[in-house]
Amino acid sequence: MTVEELLNSVLREIKPNPEDELKVEELSEKITDALKSETRALGLNVEVEIYGSVAKGTWLKGDVDLDVFLIADVDVPREKLIHGGLESAKKVFRSLGGRWIERYADHPYVEGWIEGVRVDVVPCYRVKPGEWLTAVDRTPYHTKYIKSKLTGEALDQVRLLKKFAKGIGVYGADIKTGGFSGYLCELLILNYGGFIKTLEEASKWSKRVIID
Repeated sequence: MTVEELLNSVLREIKPNPEDELKVEELSEKITDALKSETRALGLNVEVEIYGSVAKGTWLKGDVDLDVFLIADVDVPREKLIHGGLESAKKVFRSLGGRWIERYADHPYVEGWIEGVRVDVVPCYRVKPGEWLTAVDRTPYHTKYIKSKLTGEALDQVRLLKKFAKGIGVYGADIKTGGFSGYLCELLILNYGGFIKTLEEASKWSKRVIID
């Protein structure tokens, strides 16, 4: 088996098919509609948007995370955004038969599971680049940037890199793992042009490498 044949075989296992995509699309719509209703009921003026790998088209079959952002204008008090956002999320998880826990990284959010899919509901602000009010205000810009740069075959190359990183235990930018985030995988493919080329270049890395 050639390398190309091997990679194609892996892709057939990790690339979502139309049925998978439809399921995620329907679940995304169900969750965003419910969050819009709950936030309105609490008087919280936000836009509800899907970001992350689902929005960018780089998620893996059987390993999907939904990143749902509640985006507020800067005149919404932080306490109101956080409290209203988290309470709305909990009500949605409860109403859709899910379970959840509150997470406190640099910024509070709710992590839960609905229909076997992990869902993160994250309050943030709509701000200009560089005027960040929370640690997650950058995420919408990350998603828009990748969507504007990566299409078609490049998305599959990202999937291969993510699967490889997961397989060797270096996927995840959390403190415990200290590895590669999904966004970094996307940037590496964008910079080097493909999965194999990324591995070749990574083998030459020294202590610190900057890509721009």
